[in-house]
Amino acid sequence: MKLFPLYVLMSAMVVASPGPGVVMTLTNALRYGVKNAFPGILGLAAGIVFIAGISSTGLGVLLSTSPVAFTTLKYIGAAYLIYLGFRSWIAAPFQFGQEQAHAANFRKRFWESFTLQFTNPKALFFCLGVFPQFIDAEGNFFLQFAILAATYVLLIIAIHLAYASTAARARMWLSSPRGGRILNALTGTMFVLFGVLLAMTKT
Repeated sequence: MKLFPLYVLMSAMVVASPGPGVVMTLTNALRYGVKNAFPGILGLAAGIVFIAGISSTGLGVLLSTSPVAFTTLKYIGAAYLIYLGFRSWIAAPFQFGQEQAHAANFRKRFWESFTLQFTNPKALFFCLGVFPQFIDAEGNFFLQFAILAATYVLLIIAIHLAYASTAARARMWLSSPRGGRILNALTGTMFVLFGVLLAMTKT
């Protein structure tokens, strides 16, 4: 398994960056509290594992037989990260919705978040263009996949629990234009940096 520390840093930035999953966690925490937002966080984690499993299984075989495909996917992943960075720099200050609370059980919150991942470009492109680059074609594919997937799941749970825990206390800051601009600037800078690092990685 290659460049695991870089994988952890890149994954953490993807998980922490504003997007549909973060919005879901914040709004669930504001509606139901941290404890009742946890089913949605589990749904996000399960969704990303499912998507990664579908994409990485087929791509793992392709990458083990085609250096050209490996290099192509590496640059696709790098380009996408840089694209996310520029999008963050020019985006309007991030804000989350303030909807009225409504009754929702564990299963409903879980499946709402699970299906959300299939409409989340950030999750889809990360699994297709970035995730496979950290799997060594000469190593045990399933062991590497399990480690990378488990790491990503733990990051989702930890980071989204942190978002949920601070949502109520930081509500005014999160919804302010100044806070949103700072968050966008930091996220954009890190995405561009990780995209350049991925592009410079030797195959």
